[in-house]
Amino acid sequence: MYKQIADDLRSAIATGRLRPGQDVPTEGELAARWNTSRGPIRNALAALRMEGLIETTRGRPGRVIERRAPQAVDVSIPFTKWARQNGAIPGADTQQVGLRRSTAEQAAALGIGEGDRVVEVLRLRTLDGRPTMVERLTYIEQVGRHLFDVDLDTVSITEFLESRGWKSAEVDHEIDAVAADTTDAALLDLAVGAPILRLRRVSRDPDGLTIESSDDRYRSDIVRFTVSASGRRQDGAHFIRSVGA
Repeated sequence: MYKQIADDLRSAIATGRLRPGQDVPTEGELAARWNTSRGPIRNALAALRMEGLIETTRGRPGRVIERRAPQAVDVSIPFTKWARQNGAIPGADTQQVGLRRSTAEQAAALGIGEGDRVVEVLRLRTLDGRPTMVERLTYIEQVGRHLFDVDLDTVSITEFLESRGWKSAEVDHEIDAVAADTTDAALLDLAVGAPILRLRRVSRDPDGLTIESSDDRYRSDIVRFTVSASGRRQDGAHFIRSVGA
């Protein structure tokens, strides 16, 4: 019974009959509508809350919230493919692409010498036309040079590089929260200093060569990160670690 109730409410949210900010019918109203006790109603509401569709507060009805697309960070999937899997239309607006001398931080991430050439990309990604994520991508020169051969607004960079023989076989992720800087704020339509989610990534090819490092910054009201893992790497190291003192 609770699955039927959850499906009905989920459909109402998906079709716009229940919009973000609107109250969900009360437990009593739903119990009367479905001719059932409050147990199945509470289970249905709990399922929707776990899916990020509604929020509940003691003493008041549940409220529909704007759905955030979940992104799994224990696997690597191109933004374009991920967006389509979530039923959204992906978009890209390239701000900059160029050949540069690496900084000390970039060199350390890529395992190259400071001052070695790298290719940098700054690109805004959108979901259904809505600013969602700012990509700051850095590639070793022999990989990044391929990006000058294509319109980066029209392709998945990951998939394009795979077509050129550069496939990521191992990816390390690190997640934290940061304040939007002036570039983030302008591109994501946020106030400077607004909290955003950052996903930093280092990618290696099948031979263990580090080919890319990235700094992706997401609007936290649109995207949430999910992890489905044991909490440890195969070598026994924890996926979750503390920082600072």
